[in-house]
Amino acid sequence: MADRVHRVTMFKLPNTADQQKLIEAYKTVDATNQKDGKPYILSLAVGVAEEDPRSQGYTVVCKTEFASMEDLKYYDDSCAAHQALKATAKGLAVEGIMTVYFKPQLVGGSA
Repeated sequence: MADRVHRVTMFKLPNTADQQKLIEAYKTVDATNQKDGKPYILSLAVGVAEEDPRSQGYTVVCKTEFASMEDLKYYDDSCAAHQALKATAKGLAVEGIMTVYFKPQLVGGSA
């Protein structure tokens, strides 16, 4: 897991209906992502952020994991499922997006 690339994307979407539309679009990404004829996203988790002042207005968060930077770049540039997600997001009242990605230097926890 330490060699995986983790990507976190946060959206500022105040409208709850738009939040659910975006989550539905991510369900489609999960069901249809393909590279070389097979699914390549190792993990995908998406949900509405809990209300908290520290969230700074971000309301929907998605965390994905990829086997390599090459797979992440494919997701960003070429994945048809992700392109469809981006098209959906453009039709929503998105007030901001932030994306970061990293390779863990520590993986821990009790699970």
